[in-house]
Amino acid sequence: MDDQNRNLILASVLSFLVIIVWFVLFPPPEPPQRPIDEAVSKMENETNIPNFSGIDAVKEEILPQTISETEDVPRLGIETDKLNGTISLKGGRLDDLSLIGYKVELKDGAENVTLLRPVGQEGAYYAAYGWATVSGVNPADVPTIETVWSVRGNEMLTSSSPVTLVWNNGKGLTFSRVISVDDDYLFTIVQGVQNNTDKAVELKPYGIVRRTGEPKDLKNFFILHEGLVRMSDETLDEHSYDKMHDYAFNEGDGTNKETLEVMEDGWIGFTDHFWMTALVPQPGTPFRSTAWYYEPKDIFQAEIVMPKVTISVGQTTSVQSQFFAGAKDWSIIRSYENQGVKGFLDSIDWGWFFFLTKPMFFVLHWLNFYIGNMGWAIIGLTLLIKALLFPLAYKSYVSMAKMKELQPEMEKLKENAGDDRQKLQQGMMELYKKEKVNPASGCLPILLQIPIFFSLYKVIFVTLELRHAPWLGWIKDLSAPDPSSILNLFGILPYAPPELGPIVAIISLGILPILLGISMWLQQKLNPAPTDATQAMIFAWMPWVFMFMLGTFASGLVIYWIANNMITFSQQYLIMRSQGYKPDVFGNIMKSFRKKIAQKKG
Repeated sequence: MDDQNRNLILASVLSFLVIIVWFVLFPPPEPPQRPIDEAVSKMENETNIPNFSGIDAVKEEILPQTISETEDVPRLGIETDKLNGTISLKGGRLDDLSLIGYKVELKDGAENVTLLRPVGQEGAYYAAYGWATVSGVNPADVPTIETVWSVRGNEMLTSSSPVTLVWNNGKGLTFSRVISVDDDYLFTIVQGVQNNTDKAVELKPYGIVRRTGEPKDLKNFFILHEGLVRMSDETLDEHSYDKMHDYAFNEGDGTNKETLEVMEDGWIGFTDHFWMTALVPQPGTPFRSTAWYYEPKDIFQAEIVMPKVTISVGQTTSVQSQFFAGAKDWSIIRSYENQGVKGFLDSIDWGWFFFLTKPMFFVLHWLNFYIGNMGWAIIGLTLLIKALLFPLAYKSYVSMAKMKELQPEMEKLKENAGDDRQKLQQGMMELYKKEKVNPASGCLPILLQIPIFFSLYKVIFVTLELRHAPWLGWIKDLSAPDPSSILNLFGILPYAPPELGPIVAIISLGILPILLGISMWLQQKLNPAPTDATQAMIFAWMPWVFMFMLGTFASGLVIYWIANNMITFSQQYLIMRSQGYKPDVFGNIMKSFRKKIAQKKG
């Protein structure tokens, strides 16, 4: 069934091409962009948000709070090897944070990536903590997101020196907040209450992460999750920003459909492509995990409410939680998971093929550790994958070699059977059985290659470690397309290629996509062109279609594909020769050229 074998391979490849073409020609719609002045105006006037009233005794709902920042607010500095920013003493908010070592773009003088922004700036994004009243104290007598705190002691937060904020309500309750940060991206917040009143009080500590509007660099790409992410007792929950619109806050009764009671371990926050925030209660502590959207002010909020604490007269009580704000660095996030933040590694979007993407990235990270270059690590990973699949590939290529040997007999069967397809099928099955050939064995490695390809694409696209990672010479960012261009002869001509749209950009081919097309073309020439004219035409165009389609893909993925093609070529050539079939690559190339010349003359 040589024709059926070809048809199956063709169907698999064409299905893959259809997926690529669809997402190139019909990308997900871009979110509507508000004018900057309108967005800033909305954030500067966040004075109509419902008043914060703590936790309702019945519904126990945290409501959005009025925030205004029209006057200068005192701030504390944040300075570590990886973070730079400030803490607003109004509300004790963590609302100004940049990531040292991560630039917005690969240009000299580029700014650091900004993660958190205060109210009054476009895309306000911050974390805040507080106490919700249960009994024994009026909601107006606990610190709110508007309270201006005092500083006790150190005024600069570093990885070796925490800061302490204090607020006295003037009625016998003194609140404190000790904030520390480690060498990476994890803040520890210890909220304390000293009760010098004449009665016990009951409070619930909470933490919130609030962002105004969707991030302006939202990818909206099907392969990547951006939006709410949380872990609740080993159950991962993800909602896009569009999905969160379904859980809008209801001012009438305060109901919220996205409230979960977590019994032991969990966390909640927002994830971007490479960056993330997450509220993390103490491991083993039950808490309420809530997410909602406030439509009038375009606010997305994630929050944790921890168990009620009773502070007796003369007693001091403290509750500890943590806040992650930083880059989704695999090794750092894994270290936090090892320290007790269960499921934290799943904050990286591994996708449906997580059973492939997770070990694939682990091996890639391991190779990069020893090689010191992600580009070469990708090639090393390709070699390992091909070695793992070699037993299947060997059977496939042996079968293909035997199929070539049976080609003359198959042609005789076709002549004898004529239009009787049933007779032809029976004759071919008897021939395969006699010669012990499995025609379907050639398809399995190709079918296995498809999920491996998508898994590696997922790894390259979502993981931070390939962002701005160089390979050779002109390849400075393995997560971005090849920047070289045929339009300036790959840098020989002294001008930059013009800026092109996403569709037109495919004509501006770089070196890697062209090498990809050539490698696929050479691989095809191991075998003569199909006798069927339609199949021959499709197979002839396939390398160049792939060259254009993958030209805008990440360089790391194209490197993998080129390496895979060349290793496959070598394996197939050597195995077929070992079986007595001698592939005539040069001869097949010349035949195709002579055929084209003859067609033009004819």
